Amino acid sequence: MYFLGFDLGSSSVKACLVNAESGTAVASAFFPETEMAIEAPLPGFAEQQPENWWKNACLASKAVLKKANVQPGDVKAIGISYQMHGLVVVDKDFTVLRPSIIWCDSRAVSFGNRAFDDLGHDRTLQHLLNSPGNFTAAKLAWVKANEPDVYAQVHKFMLPGDYLAARMTGDIVTTASGLSEGVFWDFQEDQPAKFLLDYFGFDSGLIPTIKPTFAPQGELSASAAAELGLSAGTPITYRAGDQPNNAFSLNVLEPGQIAATAGTSGVVYGVSDQISYDPKSRVNTFLHVSHTPQTPRYGVLMCVNGTGILNSWLRNQVLGRSIGYDEMNVLAHEAPIGADGLLCLPFGNGAERILENADLGASFHGLQLTRHGLPHFIRAAQEGIVFALYYGIQIMESVGVGLQTIRAGEANMFLSPLFRDTLANLTGASIELYNTDGAQGAARGAGIGLGYYKSATEAFAGLHIVRTIEPDMRAQEAYRDTYGRWLEVLQQND
Repeated sequence: MYFLGFDLGSSSVKACLVNAESGTAVASAFFPETEMAIEAPLPGFAEQQPENWWKNACLASKAVLKKANVQPGDVKAIGISYQMHGLVVVDKDFTVLRPSIIWCDSRAVSFGNRAFDDLGHDRTLQHLLNSPGNFTAAKLAWVKANEPDVYAQVHKFMLPGDYLAARMTGDIVTTASGLSEGVFWDFQEDQPAKFLLDYFGFDSGLIPTIKPTFAPQGELSASAAAELGLSAGTPITYRAGDQPNNAFSLNVLEPGQIAATAGTSGVVYGVSDQISYDPKSRVNTFLHVSHTPQTPRYGVLMCVNGTGILNSWLRNQVLGRSIGYDEMNVLAHEAPIGADGLLCLPFGNGAERILENADLGASFHGLQLTRHGLPHFIRAAQEGIVFALYYGIQIMESVGVGLQTIRAGEANMFLSPLFRDTLANLTGASIELYNTDGAQGAARGAGIGLGYYKSATEAFAGLHIVRTIEPDMRAQEAYRDTYGRWLEVLQQND
């Protein structure tokens, strides 16, 4: 008996099978093997074709079943994790009307900022806990204003995970947690935000049916099952945005616990039982996957768009893929802490919320042609990513989210010793790396949603720490001095 988890990212779709009884992952697969394309028809735009998500999900599903030698009928439930804040619009025939406007697209910033001003900052923050900013609601407003012919055909809007589930089941549903990620949720009224819908002129009928995060949300249709290599009737019993799901994957469910990721973007996510918000909406508060009206749980999220994508850019564009990431990490250690004065602002992947939706671009500062070489560039880039994350962490601390231990999966930038040492030494926090990822977490969530696991303790029996990084307080002064210089450069460019 197995549970299957999908993690729909902007780079790939990953699938993972978890053995229900042992709670351990038995196989995983992802497609494409190279990164999925992000289309940018205009500066600040970032779009993907939902059909490509589906094709890659089908490839990953079939591959993971073959790898594990598992029969389709042995998969008893499906969970879905997905890239947050994206927009998919379909007509009554379930035809996708335009490419998905994904999370790092900046085109809707002015729509969100105008709504924030027109509706009033205090009112908006008290009810939505966030500025509409560059979230899904603002992206739908952009479509309404700029593509009226498209908007006139919209039957439902969806988040990326809602679309993937709808392709599987034929049912268009979402979750309260998902709507909060799109900044459609009224936290005071505990329902979709009517005042925001009215402001943008959205009909409430555009919102999909709302289902619980952990619960049956539809069953695989015969046609979808054939494409996925699964059995018709298999239920989908869990879905969540990638960052709440990452926290869930690390068993981060209670106040005071912290989760982090460092893939294309970098995120630090803390759980609170108190409603809190940043007055400037630089960090954002959503409903956590474990939230109930009786036991409220809120996820406070800080995101840096330009994280692993900067490391990837250096490898692909500067190095021409001539060496791998492991070799880059070795080279970076040839440069000292602070990279001999070379500093990097990593903000090259759209508007950054921690910078109040400014789009600064990425840049290097202090380059000395007679002193700096490739090791300095790689080290400056990784340090700059950590400095940006630390800048956001300080904002999180200002709204009451403490930081003592960071939990993360042993993946992406956390595979770099330099990255994780810099993060531990700068923050003074211990880092615990676990044998998990988003697809594995989604599979565990499916087990809870099915009712097979009666508690998180049962669901996470197979979760183990694989590495702990303790801060080296002897290095903290050097890192903080470098961070101070980095902050000066940021303030000069902001």
